[in-house]
Parts: sequence; structure tokens; C-alpha cells
Amino acid sequence: MNRQAQAAVMFLVGAALLHAGTTNLYLRYVKAGLQPLILAAGAVLIVSALATAWYEWRARNRAKSEQDHAHPEPRISWLLVLPLLALILVAPPALGSYSAVRAGTALQHPYGYMKLPKGDPIPLNLVDYAGRAVYDHGRSFHGRSVSIAGFVALDAKGSPYLVRMALNCCAADAQPVKVALTGKVPPVLQPDAWLQVTGTYTARVTHDPVNNGPIPYLNVTEAKPIPVPSDPYDESWNN
Repeated sequence: MNRQAQAAVMFLVGAALLHAGTTNLYLRYVKAGLQPLILAAGAVLIVSALATAWYEWRARNRAKSEQDHAHPEPRISWLLVLPLLALILVAPPALGSYSAVRAGTALQHPYGYMKLPKGDPIPLNLVDYAGRAVYDHGRSFHGRSVSIAGFVALDAKGSPYLVRMALNCCAADAQPVKVALTGKVPPVLQPDAWLQVTGTYTARVTHDPVNNGPIPYLNVTEAKPIPVPSDPYDESWNN
């Protein structure tokens, strides 16, 4: 690849990082705390690309003045830009039900439990509910209802789960945490559809067929569709 193509690719990568970092698109790839690093990396790449293009322009002018007849590099190298353009224009969706049903639940024993807010239902993230239901046996709920959100996944038998993909760093290490649904479950559920589910704790627990991990149930009293959140992943277990 010649220096012009190198500069163009660097500029496009930098622009893609800045675009992702300023539009929340980066949340499909990495956790929210990495936004400053993404923006900084994008800025550095753009500055480097502009500097490379400027030095190349000076070198070409100098070569012309010295009657340098060196052969230019083949233009086919510019085809390397096409995959990058495809990545920018067609961003992949966040991990969903396909990944969730093929990986075992990653529920971990919490170090402790925060005091729950007042009001009913209690707004909780799905991972928090699952941890309290399995390892605290629902004692902190005191009979109150809870409200959690996640996307729908159906196992091989058609059993419905509400899922959030929890991640430590980036989408490559994301793992599902699952809550099984019982009670007033909607009769028709579409995989990957996002739901806000209100319900009550039940001591019923099943085990994930993939890794035998515990999956608590939620006794559903109400379920309604919601838009995909701007940050589809759950980072609560590493905050």
C-alpha cells in the first residue's frame, strides 16, 4: 500500500472511532468507561493521517523538482478501504438471543447487596435481580414486586428467558445472565424483542442446559415491549 492509501485508511479508522464515540455506537463493542480512550484514539489517528498526507505531498513535490521518475504503487491497494467502509456504514447489532442460548448463564455470587429503593415495583437491573433471587433467596424483596428489562430468548424447548449480556471489557467477552419467566407471560414472544417485565420473586430455580448454572424465575404480572436501550449490555457486575 502506498502512503496515500495508508493515510486514507488511518483517517477513515479515526473518523469511525470518533463517530462511534460521539453517537453511542461504541456501546455495541466496548463498555461505557472506554469512551474517552476511543475518542482519543480517533483523534490521534486523524492527526497522524493528515501528517502522513502532508509529508507525502512534500515528498512528491521534491521528487518532481528532482525529475524523479519512480513508478507509482498500484491503485488496487485502495480496495483495502472497502471493508472499512462496510464496517462504518453497516454496524453490527449487539449480541442477542442467538448468542444467549448457546452460552451458559454467567451469574456470579455478588459481594454484597445495595439497599433497595422505596416504591413498588422496585426498579432493578436483571443481573441484580438474578443474584438476589439465587444467592439471597429473595429475602431483600420483602414480598415487593420488581421491574426488570432485557431481551427475549427461547431455548430449544421454547422456554422463555429474559436476558442481559454482561461484559467485563468488550462485546467479545460478553456472557448472558438469564431469568426464566413464568406467570402471565405474553402468549407470543419474539426472540431479541426487548421487554420491561414486572413481577414477583419465586423460589423456583432451573439450571442452564449449557453449563448447569442456576437460572431464577420471575413470576410475571405485566410485560410490555420497549425500545432497544442505547447501552444494550450490562456492566453492573464489574462496577
